Order: sequence, then structure tokens, then C-alpha cells
Amino acid sequence: MRRIGLALTGVVALAMLAPFIYMVASVQRTDTYAATLTAVPFARFLLNSVLFAGAAATGQVLTSAAAAYAFARLPFPGRDRVFLGFLSVSLVPGIALLVPRFLLIDGLGWVDSYAGLISTELVSVWGIFYLRQHFLTLPRDLEDAARLDGAGEWTIFWRVMLPLAQPALGTFALLAFVDEWKNLLWPLVATRSVEMQVLEVGLFRFHGAYFGNWPYQMAAAALATLPLLLVFLVTQRYFIRGLPPAVSRS
Repeated sequence: MRRIGLALTGVVALAMLAPFIYMVASVQRTDTYAATLTAVPFARFLLNSVLFAGAAATGQVLTSAAAAYAFARLPFPGRDRVFLGFLSVSLVPGIALLVPRFLLIDGLGWVDSYAGLISTELVSVWGIFYLRQHFLTLPRDLEDAARLDGAGEWTIFWRVMLPLAQPALGTFALLAFVDEWKNLLWPLVATRSVEMQVLEVGLFRFHGAYFGNWPYQMAAAALATLPLLLVFLVTQRYFIRGLPPAVSRS
């Protein structure tokens, strides 16, 4: 049974890698990658994507961890009702919030700027829910011992709870980074100049300009996927440790 499970895992892994292998194999000449890099300001798009995804993921980790700790550990009146009301926000389609978000950054004069691009992406409802569930599983012994030693809530949160939650924080940071890296709609609306475009928007325009040139399009897609693979290789140990027990054992 174990061999059958490993074989099935290998088949699934190969099926998931097949699109990337096809992209790389479609580019038969290495100079196509160099031509793709010079056809558009690829380096600028890459820098914007790194800043956008990195800042948004960092902000989501910080805000989600703080809110999750409050909902999981701090007793205050109506806590569970507030949490359920907060979760109800996730039922609102993201497209419905697109216009209000744009009007907000437009009123602040942040259109086509890093501030406007990043500011509305700093909170994740799903991240708060995920980290809250993780905080609920942590033992209270260390927390109670820290209170007996005179530690305040901020000290307990920063020096006790966050170190214990590193696997979950790493997992959420990876997922948040990937989600923002693939974000197309909001950067397309919030930016106007070529200098502020992220990689996904640049590739969107690149595909329109080089429609029918499959080697160029495959080379661009492979170059855009490569940073995500590198990020996953660096953070994979946190990702595996942060999975729920039933998933990680499988």
C-alpha cells in the first residue's frame, strides 16, 4: 500500500509539474529568454512585484497575527460575535469592493503609487481565521507562566506566542506572497504608468503585444514562475510544519 501511495504521489507531482515542463520545453533557443527580457521592462516589473507581494504579505502576517491573538486569547465582551461578524466580510465578493477601494486611494492621491497599491492589501480575513485556529491549539501553560512573571499582553504575544506559531506564520506568509504575486485585477486598476506595473500586469500586456509568438509567451511565463519556485524552496520547511496534522502526516 505504501508503494502504491508513493506511486500515486509521483503521478500527481508529475501532473502538476507538466505545465511548467511544457513551458520550458517550448522555448527551444536560450536567446529567446534574453529577447523576452528586453522586449519589456521585465526587471522593473519584477521589482514592483517583489515590493508589492513582499510588503502586502508582511502586512497581512502582522495584522492577522495580532487580530488572531486577540480573538483567540483575549477575553472581551462580544468577542465571538465580533469574530463572526468579521468573518462575514469574506462573503462579500472582492469585485464589489473594487470601486470603493479605488475611490479611497484616489481621494488620498495614491493612484499609481506604491502606497495605493499596497495599502488596501494589508489585511486578510482568511489569515486571521487561520492563525486564530492555530493560536487556539497552543497550550496556556507558558502564557500563564509569563503572566506570573509580570509580562504584559504585548510581551506574551511577541515573545511567547509568535515563536510558538512560527510554522503557521511561515505557511501563511508563503500563501499570502503567492496570492499577491498572482494578483492582476487590483494592480491593473490601481496603476497607470508602465513604471508602476507589476509582473502580472506586464505579462498581460506582453501577451497582447506578442499574441501568436508562443516561444516569447512561454519564456515570459516561465520567467514569471521561477521566483515563486525559489520562494517555495526557501520556505518549504515552514510550509510543511504549518500544515494541519492530518494533512502533514499524509
